[in-house]
Amino acid sequence: MPPGATAPDPPLIGAAGTIHLGCGVDAWQIQRHGPPGDVLRRVAVNEPIPGPGELRLRVRAAGIGLPDALMCRGMYPFSPSLPFVPGQEVCGTVDAVGPDVDMALGTRLMAVTNFFDGHGGFAEATIARTENAFRVPDEMRDEDAAAFRIGYSTAFIGLVRRGALQPGEWLLVLGAGGGSGLAAMQLGAALGARVVAVVAGDAKRVLCASSGANAVIDRTVGSVQDAVMEATGANGVDVVYDPVGGAFAGAMARCLAPGGRLLAVGFASGKWVEPDIAEFVRRNASIVGVYAGGQTRAEAEADHEQLLALATDGRLGRATRVVPFDALPDALGAVDRAEAVGKLVVKVDDDKT
Repeated sequence: MPPGATAPDPPLIGAAGTIHLGCGVDAWQIQRHGPPGDVLRRVAVNEPIPGPGELRLRVRAAGIGLPDALMCRGMYPFSPSLPFVPGQEVCGTVDAVGPDVDMALGTRLMAVTNFFDGHGGFAEATIARTENAFRVPDEMRDEDAAAFRIGYSTAFIGLVRRGALQPGEWLLVLGAGGGSGLAAMQLGAALGARVVAVVAGDAKRVLCASSGANAVIDRTVGSVQDAVMEATGANGVDVVYDPVGGAFAGAMARCLAPGGRLLAVGFASGKWVEPDIAEFVRRNASIVGVYAGGQTRAEAEADHEQLLALATDGRLGRATRVVPFDALPDALGAVDRAEAVGKLVVKVDDDKT
């Protein structure tokens, strides 16, 4: 072997005995930090090789989320070192597996990728741990599966496991016109709650009004708190689902009914919820932390199957907008600027140009 040369990657033998050799794949890579449109570059990268407990997916579609925009800006806590391929959630087919992984090649799965290792989903191929991959029903479209896993599983953990939402209770969803909020709003409605959606702008208001909300409030017009109390007959809400954070979310304590729960899910505003503790004390209310990464595999699979059952009648699980592969920087830029309406997905396979 010539000096300085490296040995080629060994052939990888899949579950069905097929040999896979590494090659280049098309991908969007973050090469420096800044707005998505400035820092994403379309490049050829080495095809990833799955290690123990991992599988490789040939990506069909990838969900676009706020964490991907935060990675572009260097603001996401689980970002790997530059350069790397972002993209947390995908739908794809298994074309290689690591040691000790028993998975048939060609199996279609939805998964949370190894984005934290630089192997994100905005590429022709990605890596996922087996515990982060889940079945896709035959009737579910690739783009809907790519939009499903993170938003709905987080909403289920928040609303059901942590928030104990009951049928007939009032649920207030902040940021309901974005991907995370839309999933919580739809799931709350499917669980029998009465849902109040808070949005900004007409397009998001129309989307939420057609997606199960009992009332939609535009936060750019008038007092949100007054509008919530009017919508609930002055009773207030039992649960607040908060992927937004900051002082705005903290002010929603004034909308809580006695014994209410504010679910701290995210910080799209740049800060976690800033609560007025006196307001919570007066209402015997609670702030409840929601962390989607703390489940066992058995719990995650049980939640997944319940969510798939709820999705069978069309109330859950539809991507709002699907864009081609070359439009990813523009689409992620819209998410970064809070202009995206609903859940965006990029088509990676046969629509890639």
